[in-house]
Amino acid sequence: MSGRTEGGAVERHHLSLALLLTAASLILPTPAFPHASDRGHVLLLPTGYYLVGGAFAVAVSFLVLALLPADSLDRFWRRRLPLFTFGESARITFSLISFAGFAILITAGLFGSRDPLSNPLPLVIWTLLWAGVTLLQGVFGDLWSWLTPWYGPWRLASRLFGTGDHGAWRLPRWVGCWPAVILFFAFAWFELIDHAPDDPARLALAAGLYWLFTFLTMLAFGYRAWSRSGEFLTVFFSMVARFAIVERNEHGRLALCWPGAKLLAAEPLPPSGMAFLLLALSSVSFDGLSKTFFWLGLFGINPLEFPGRTAVIGSGTFGLVLTFLLLAAVFLLAVWLGQRLAGPDRPFGQAAGLLVWSIVPIAIAYHVAHYLTALLVDGQYALAALSDPFALGWNLFGTADMQIEAGIVAGADSAWWLWNVQASAIILGHVLAVLVAHGLAWRLHPQPSRAALSQFPLTLLMIAYTVFGLWLLATPTTG
Repeated sequence: MSGRTEGGAVERHHLSLALLLTAASLILPTPAFPHASDRGHVLLLPTGYYLVGGAFAVAVSFLVLALLPADSLDRFWRRRLPLFTFGESARITFSLISFAGFAILITAGLFGSRDPLSNPLPLVIWTLLWAGVTLLQGVFGDLWSWLTPWYGPWRLASRLFGTGDHGAWRLPRWVGCWPAVILFFAFAWFELIDHAPDDPARLALAAGLYWLFTFLTMLAFGYRAWSRSGEFLTVFFSMVARFAIVERNEHGRLALCWPGAKLLAAEPLPPSGMAFLLLALSSVSFDGLSKTFFWLGLFGINPLEFPGRTAVIGSGTFGLVLTFLLLAAVFLLAVWLGQRLAGPDRPFGQAAGLLVWSIVPIAIAYHVAHYLTALLVDGQYALAALSDPFALGWNLFGTADMQIEAGIVAGADSAWWLWNVQASAIILGHVLAVLVAHGLAWRLHPQPSRAALSQFPLTLLMIAYTVFGLWLLATPTTG
């Protein structure tokens, strides 16, 4: 009995220490790595909002642990609202239509307008696909599995050549997601560092070669195997889709669930999966950081006389790698410290592979906050360009002559509502991330006090993300 009393006293002491350190962290904000669009809007924000965002995220996390029993929160996450059954009979058709559209875009990139704001290829890939589809995946679930331009052609070719569903060879188990990690790094480097990622012909060549390479590897190893190991868009979108409010079971039955509920049922990621998710977050982190006056000043570059992307390829490559290594190190350190506080009764790899899922809501939140202006403005350019993909004077969808309303993101009134939407997305994303992290912690440590202790270092990291995210909305940037 005395042992239990002493153990409870130790736990109460640790929790008190955690609360004190949390309060200190609100006074001494630390940097983290969200995302900013290269067409971002510069806002000047009061510093008090930084503290409010961090305090709110931390307060909610500890209140949930203090006021809600673990079984009550578990019942909350498990609630579902059944909808209807949606079969896969049309999946090949949708994919073939997507492939046809992709082929048209590649042709437009090679032979259409050289203006990135008139050619539909860069607008579709960088705005509608990378920014727009990511957000749709985060809300409605795995739409990409129906929109992918590979599934339909692979299904037809595998039947024609007799390669079967599993391909001619099997990928070794140790391969994991490492091919996707390498390919995603190449994608991020091309988007963020290459001197002309918006050039239609250059982008068409890169996208066309990637489609062909992926198609051949799917024939060789099977669609399912390569989609899970090597096709980085599918790996990324499937991770984002776990946050969505729509769930589809193995029988095709759709149901509504709470945002992030599917993350709680996820299996721990292997090292390659953790590396992929951390790289996805660190790359968008560096996208925002690399355009700030602070970052450019570190390399002696005057942001008011920006020499162009060619002059910063070396520093950009260094920053992209460094950001990944720092984020991975800080995350793993936070998990390790948390497990030490709670008691190392679970393998470190299992804890890290499970808790890494909690950063998915943060990544989606920064996509909303920092791609919002690009979606609002470049989305209009995309609608216009799709009506006349080859710059021949066509008006296929009646949008070729639409007036582009760039003023929607300019002016004092626009700045006010833009900031409120962006800041709200960042704060809400962190609140959901904290809730998800605590739900995952309960899987590792059933006792609420130990779960709280294990999450303290990770909560501090989330405070840093909140503070730095709001700072990025305020700090001047180039581009």
